[in-house]
Amino acid sequence: MNRTHIPACSSAWPELNYGDWADTLKTLHMWTQIVGKIRLVCMPWQNHSWHTTLYISSRGLTTGSIPYKNGIFEIEFDFANHQLRISTSFGPAAMLELKAMSVAAFYKELFRELKEIGIHIDIHAAPNEVEESIPFAENEINNSYDRQKVSDFWQVAVSTHNVFSKFRSDFIGKCSPVHFFWGAFDIAVTRFSGRKAPLHQGVMPNMPKEVMQEAYSQEVSSAGFWPGSDQSPQPVYYSYCYPVAESFGQKNVLPKEAFYSEEMGEFFLSYDIVRQAKDPEKMLMDFLQSTYVAAAESGSWDRQNLER
Repeated sequence: MNRTHIPACSSAWPELNYGDWADTLKTLHMWTQIVGKIRLVCMPWQNHSWHTTLYISSRGLTTGSIPYKNGIFEIEFDFANHQLRISTSFGPAAMLELKAMSVAAFYKELFRELKEIGIHIDIHAAPNEVEESIPFAENEINNSYDRQKVSDFWQVAVSTHNVFSKFRSDFIGKCSPVHFFWGAFDIAVTRFSGRKAPLHQGVMPNMPKEVMQEAYSQEVSSAGFWPGSDQSPQPVYYSYCYPVAESFGQKNVLPKEAFYSEEMGEFFLSYDIVRQAKDPEKMLMDFLQSTYVAAAESGSWDRQNLER
């Protein structure tokens, strides 16, 4: 029997120091944008851009099933074997080795493989939600790939997915899947009050305003995980609501290490605090539940009919 080697992590909640993998993260971010845009152009539109997201899988990150002509195909980042796998219902599969290579090389090789197995599509070949939008075919700057750090991120994603999935199950109103947004490189789950929201006025770099407005067209309480950036080099869990009532940030939430940022209008909890906790799952669940309650109470949600 053939067995796949899966790299071992020291724990279910490994260390994820931003500075140790910043270059790899930036490269992987662009790679996921390329794959995410392939899903975007092929999928039927879904509310709040849910048709664009990726999902945490048993191997890494996947597009799930994408309709194409009379069949379907799937693209998966396999972080166990460090391969990008393309499988179809209508023909041969294809594979790219994930290794240190530029965004430009990844983009060109991926689309060459797609064409060879009969998939012919075009995407908007430049990133969204980043300040410097270098076209993929021209990006020779981001070219790093540290296998162990990617494996560590995947393990964090798996552990986060499992807690988010449990949190999601207690809500019987409209709720998003637990999904990965390649625009900001974050894992998120969102609950809805069932009411329309005021027109959203926020903007993101290289993001059409109408996309943002549709994403926040209904009242939400959203939580997620974000691995950090050069400006904020700390992986965090976050929780916010829209619209934001004045009393939201004044609510008491758990654990005591969580804090509210007036500038961002969100609650935050450091990933390091979670991973070092005696019971990381409980601490994260407490954060998710208490910040949701803060949003629901400050926004006068109909909790009796939304919660199990």
